[in-house]
Amino acid sequence: MPGGVVTRNEWGRMWDERLRVHYDPHMTETVRYAALLRGVNVGKAKRIAMADLRALVGDLGYGDVRTLLNSGNVTFAARDGDEATIARRIEDAIAERAGFSSAVIVVSRDGLETIVRENALAAQADNPSRLLVAFVRDVGALDELTPLTARDWTPERLHVGRRAAYLWCPGGVLAGTLMEAAGRVLGDRTTTRTGPRC
Repeated sequence: MPGGVVTRNEWGRMWDERLRVHYDPHMTETVRYAALLRGVNVGKAKRIAMADLRALVGDLGYGDVRTLLNSGNVTFAARDGDEATIARRIEDAIAERAGFSSAVIVVSRDGLETIVRENALAAQADNPSRLLVAFVRDVGALDELTPLTARDWTPERLHVGRRAAYLWCPGGVLAGTLMEAAGRVLGDRTTTRTGPRC
């Protein structure tokens, strides 16, 4: 499940600074969202400057647009809307302006709070870079991971929440088998980030 990886400190900064609501007098009843771009700025392909990404999202009419380093994560304020619709708008704009396709998963601040709260593996994750959160646009896809939860992945662990799946890979993502198995199930319907310990 390829995707940009954000370290614990970077995630914390994004949560604390980018997802805090900053009121725009021209936007009423705004909701804070995070858009996670899949496979962007990982290798040589699918490159986009964060300034260009901010401009792209801002030109769609969203406010207080912020990015984090070169991560492919962008947060913004919008009038309450459908996450999937917002994601498709950003995908279309990326294809038109950047010239490549990238799956985008949009999660509201409330949704992210739920994902953080349901992280049942946080207590045992002594290395945050090896705790992965798998975000999906269609939460129904998570049901397909249920058969994997019945298997013994020791020392790896899998937990499936309402909005995301959590994979603890203490030996590293490439050293174990859990990431590969989950990737076969979810395919390109997911993007992963290292998980906050909360």
